[in-house]
Amino acid sequence: METTISPIIKFFILQGVPMETIILILMLPLIATFIAFLRQVVGIKAFGIYTPLIITFAFLATNGLRYGIAIFLVILFLGMLMRFMLKPFRLLYLPRVAIMLTVVALFILLFLFFGGVIQRTGLASVSIFPIVIMITLVEKFVSVQIEKGDRTALILAFETLIISIIGFYIASWGTLRTMLLSYPWLILLTIPINIIIGKWTGLRISEYIRFRNILKKL
Repeated sequence: METTISPIIKFFILQGVPMETIILILMLPLIATFIAFLRQVVGIKAFGIYTPLIITFAFLATNGLRYGIAIFLVILFLGMLMRFMLKPFRLLYLPRVAIMLTVVALFILLFLFFGGVIQRTGLASVSIFPIVIMITLVEKFVSVQIEKGDRTALILAFETLIISIIGFYIASWGTLRTMLLSYPWLILLTIPINIIIGKWTGLRISEYIRFRNILKKL
């Protein structure tokens, strides 16, 4: 593999930049372009482009995808539960979110402790950074709940999870990682691709499915 690494990547490594960091940075525009394609062409909305992107990298930082998904679902459930529990207090938005984040953080700590008790060392040793990243999902989820309702918030959360899982597998694809180390300039192709996506004016694939009965009559 060493002989296939691009000279510029070798230079970065010699300067002390970790190879895994380089790969993840090169993966970022690819994952972002993939999410943009799903939003603009397919019609999967999720929580914007930034949230599924950082959740993808949070999954990569956990000790296995299953632990990342488990933490994601626990955080989502706790966020939804705390919103209903705090609703009677009629608190302002920011103090309410602060309380929710506090409770979610404590429960996640207990969740990790439980992982240690049942000898799931991979779960118990999950780094703080992916956990903090995923906890930020609570604020986004609550914001959408308030603006658009519980059903829409759950759908967007599910779409975010699906996109993040797919993004995880893309970023973990060995062939793609090797290719980026050999030809890092390939990420520049995402610019014209995004220009094409940005000029998309047709119906999204989800809209073709949604309005298929109407389209049949045209």
